[in-house]
Amino acid sequence: MPGPGELIPVNPISPDALLHALNWRYATKRFDPAKKIPAAAWQALEQALVLAPSSNGLQPWKFVVATDPAVKARLAVASFNQAQPADCSHFVVFAVRRNLDDEHVDRHIARMAEVRGVTPASLGKFREMVTGNLDKARADERLDTWQAHQVYIALGQFVVSAALLGVDTCAMEGLEPDKFDEILGLKASGYGTVVACAAGYRTADDKYATIKKVRFKPDDVITRI
Repeated sequence: MPGPGELIPVNPISPDALLHALNWRYATKRFDPAKKIPAAAWQALEQALVLAPSSNGLQPWKFVVATDPAVKARLAVASFNQAQPADCSHFVVFAVRRNLDDEHVDRHIARMAEVRGVTPASLGKFREMVTGNLDKARADERLDTWQAHQVYIALGQFVVSAALLGVDTCAMEGLEPDKFDEILGLKASGYGTVVACAAGYRTADDKYATIKKVRFKPDDVITRI
């Protein structure tokens, strides 16, 4: 049996099960508005977001989950009138922390100390390394771009996790970030919309569900050395 603080070893799914879920997944165009994600499945998907990896563990993001029909309708308009935000069960907006600063780093350090039972002072060298990396990225004018890239890691984890639970998704960059920020009250928060993802269940008549995926052959995109 695992000792205190140890994780139970993972019982891996089969390779066939993984590939089946990934082949089943597609960018859902038509969601069934009447079908909602069960609470237990959604709680697991929220935890998948929380557990997403990020550079230096900084988690430079906020995930805004919209289920209110009125809010989703406004977000649909700000998505160039695409139907997915309004019709899906849960609509997740992935926002990045703009101009990541020392306050955010210190909040991360404090959380590390709390979870791992150490003092913030003991993490001083780690803090120095992180702030040095951020200062260099800021001087090179690539800080926000670097952090926005982290958001896509969380998006990928969310999409795959949903597929493994049999939940449909559609990642969406076709949106107006400024309007999203206004609708969601992000303007003065220090966070800004990067991308979004609709989650729910496909309609029976979504023709895109049965269209074969088109991918390059493995040897065209994978180099083995």
